[in-house]
Amino acid sequence: MKMCVITAMLFLVISGQCGILAGKVNKHKPWIETSYHGVITENMDTVMLDPPLVALDKDAPVPYAGEICAFKIHGQEAPFEAEVLNRTSGVGVLRARGPIDCEQQKEYTFIIQAYDCGASPTGANWKKSHKAVVHIQVDDVNEFSPVFREPLYRATVTEGKIYDSILQVEAWDQDCSPQYSQICNYEIVTQDTPFAIDRNGNIRNTERLSYDKQQHYKIMVTAYDCGQKRAMESVPVHIDVKPVCKPGWQGWNKRMDYEPGTGSKQLFPKMHLETCDGPLSSVRAMVELQTSHIGKGCDRETYSEKSLQKLCGAASGSTDLLPAPSVSTNWTASLLTDSGRDSDLIFRFDGRQAANIPEWVVPQNLTDQFTIATWMKHGPSPGLRAEKETLLCNSDKTEMNRHHYSLYVHNCRLVFLLRRDFIQLDSFRPAEFHWRLEQICDKEWHYYVINVEFPSVTLFVDGVTYEPYLVTDDWPIHPSEIDVQLTVGACWQGGEVTTPRFTQYFRGSLSGLTIRPGKIATQKVISCLQACKEGLDISSLESLGKGIKFHFNPAQSVLVMEADDLESINTAMTKVSYINSRQFPTPGLRKLHITTTVQCFGEDTCISIPDIKAMVMVLPPSEPRITIAGVERLVWPAAQLRAPFGVALFKDIHIISTVTKTDATLSSARRPGVLELMHNLDYCDVLVIGEELDPEWESLEIHHSSLLGKHLDATNSTSGISIYGVDSMVHYEQAIRQVRYHNWKPGGLSERRFRLSCSELNGRYTSNEFNLEIGIVHSSEAVEHVNHMAVQSQYMRPVHHPLVVHTVNSDHISGTPPAATVVIVMCIAALVVIVVLGIYRIHTTHQDGSKEDEEGRKDPEMDWDDSNLNITVNPMESINGTQTAEEVMEEEPDEEEDEDEEDDELADLSSAESEDSDEEEETNIQKGKVKGKLEWDPSTLPY
Repeated sequence: MKMCVITAMLFLVISGQCGILAGKVNKHKPWIETSYHGVITENMDTVMLDPPLVALDKDAPVPYAGEICAFKIHGQEAPFEAEVLNRTSGVGVLRARGPIDCEQQKEYTFIIQAYDCGASPTGANWKKSHKAVVHIQVDDVNEFSPVFREPLYRATVTEGKIYDSILQVEAWDQDCSPQYSQICNYEIVTQDTPFAIDRNGNIRNTERLSYDKQQHYKIMVTAYDCGQKRAMESVPVHIDVKPVCKPGWQGWNKRMDYEPGTGSKQLFPKMHLETCDGPLSSVRAMVELQTSHIGKGCDRETYSEKSLQKLCGAASGSTDLLPAPSVSTNWTASLLTDSGRDSDLIFRFDGRQAANIPEWVVPQNLTDQFTIATWMKHGPSPGLRAEKETLLCNSDKTEMNRHHYSLYVHNCRLVFLLRRDFIQLDSFRPAEFHWRLEQICDKEWHYYVINVEFPSVTLFVDGVTYEPYLVTDDWPIHPSEIDVQLTVGACWQGGEVTTPRFTQYFRGSLSGLTIRPGKIATQKVISCLQACKEGLDISSLESLGKGIKFHFNPAQSVLVMEADDLESINTAMTKVSYINSRQFPTPGLRKLHITTTVQCFGEDTCISIPDIKAMVMVLPPSEPRITIAGVERLVWPAAQLRAPFGVALFKDIHIISTVTKTDATLSSARRPGVLELMHNLDYCDVLVIGEELDPEWESLEIHHSSLLGKHLDATNSTSGISIYGVDSMVHYEQAIRQVRYHNWKPGGLSERRFRLSCSELNGRYTSNEFNLEIGIVHSSEAVEHVNHMAVQSQYMRPVHHPLVVHTVNSDHISGTPPAATVVIVMCIAALVVIVVLGIYRIHTTHQDGSKEDEEGRKDPEMDWDDSNLNITVNPMESINGTQTAEEVMEEEPDEEEDEDEEDDELADLSSAESEDSDEEEETNIQKGKVKGKLEWDPSTLPY
């Protein structure tokens, strides 16, 4: 027992001594970095550390004490281990003990320490380093495919409705990283389906579904993660279409045809609102007629500016600065035009065109009262520093560059400049008037009228009054002898430059630019000039009842209706109509837009009513054929031309207008028929063919009294006379019949030719060109010619009478008299027989036709004037010259069919002849001159 105690004591002593020795050998602890960052790819084992895993010991190169034997990890079961690769260098490596799964854990943090090898091979008394933090991030691998959260998706939709989202499918991915775990795209696998899907999985229908067409749809949808890995299995989506009630307007057609001249037409005669029994408290519906694409914003009259001024009762004296280009108005010929629709002449300015107004056109001496009016369409000016854009400018022609008055646009402001002339004691006076309006740059047509009552200036835009927001003063212009130049589309800079030129060009469109000195336009006239001829209407206002409220905008393009119950709003909607008061409206589409708001008790809106987009198709009008008819050749004694009033050129003129209509009642084949149409004309021109009139001894005149009581004016020149104004064809007939030709020196003149043509809607419809030839017989000639016995041309208005007479076909009549005496005798005998038959025919025609003329003829101006009737017969000529009596008799038709055809043609002539026949026959018999032919122009014979 004692031996054991002694032995133990000896061991302790020895051990203590050895420890003291070892401590002296292993003096230092190993050293490592304080922190490490590592990355490991899932399912891999090696960790990439930054910085590398290296431990150092200052005891090196002492064996064991200066070597690294281990790295130990301290953490919450970190699945990593550290291995020493070289004991001497202290290099180690960090590895995963098993597969690392990013989906389970994305990051790891633990503690690591390094241990040296101690003082001996046994590793006794080894030393450990300080603790270092290791942070490891796991890199993801796209190992999983997207999976849908539901095995099947179902949804139900209402037929006829477009959904923003019917339902949403959702897929997910088990990968841990955002790149591989997020779903970036969905796709409908099934082809040719009326559905689409967005990146969020929202499925919508691309067209309105119909329960009657298909009640059930089955589509397959797949998904892709952001690494473009596709789902292993697509998911089925079932969409059912159910025929349940859908709120909205029902019983309406998308297109309504409108036939011109039919007045007001109901747009939705069977329309009604379905609210699916919702507890509504009020309904508000707004119907909008969209016509900005038509002409100047809607269907307006397209007569010339002068005609419109006359039609609206404007004061006379206005000057049209942008007339249609012609021989007399050639200053607009170089401008760009956009005829638009219905000859509504529009001038388009692109910043390079302008026109100088001739001096004889420019209104002189503008007083303190005048009006400037124009249609304008203008957008924002190009460039950062917008320049002035001049519509109208009156500036010095040479030497200086003073602007006397101008109208221009600058930065969407309309500015009117008016520099008054210098008057003694004058000082600063208002000179520039500025308006800032949205309409100036909205690229839409607007009607601008500037009324000047100096020093007050008022602007009307589409009939609404605007006062200037800024008025600046300036000195009056001192008098000078410098001529001025009026320009349109730019301003003329005649002075202060080397070469006179245009400046401040306009960019936009203008139409109907006029100046009227001395008077200002009234509100009534302005409203008339810019009024739309088409719009919305309500038929049978009395049937609306008290439960409906409605309101029109001034142009009647927007109608707002409100009601407290469905019955009232349904009744009101069926009364909404479209009306176009133009006889020949602009054909084409007019869009309709209906928005509806339903309000429930205690709520703002409870039922969503889809908007309606429909259209009105204005059908092309039946184009009229305007025909001028009358005697095409007249012969007058020279003395008559020298008479104080000259001669009337168109005493028997007639103007008719016909259209071709298809009449279903004529037969099952719908044969077309011709109907006479009454409408207005806007101008008729009488032009001189050949040399112009010599104003020293020739003139075309129309007395002012002939225009009284009519909407007509007239201008004449050496090239002809023009009658203009919107008025009926009857009034134009009456006026044209009063056009007289006067020649004080007809001695060297044998004939004069004139051409008459008429227009409707500023040239949209034009008549035929009616040519009239005047033959002048001088006193030295033995033969006087007949005027009013000439036969009607083929365009004369037919009036039928019950008369059957055989006649000679003018196509077989020639013109050289026979030489043999026997033939002459036979011709005279035959001629006497024919004249006797003619007397009998005329007498019979007069008796039979007088009653019909008295009953059917209402216009006294349509009667023939036989006051100047002169009949002259040449006994040396046979019928039109060359045929013998036998030849005439041989060519008379014998067959009944020919007789019937010629009877009808003769009946067309009888009405005009019957009025003059009695007096003509009596005159001829008394003078004993019924021995030759009546001289007329055979080209006018219809048969």
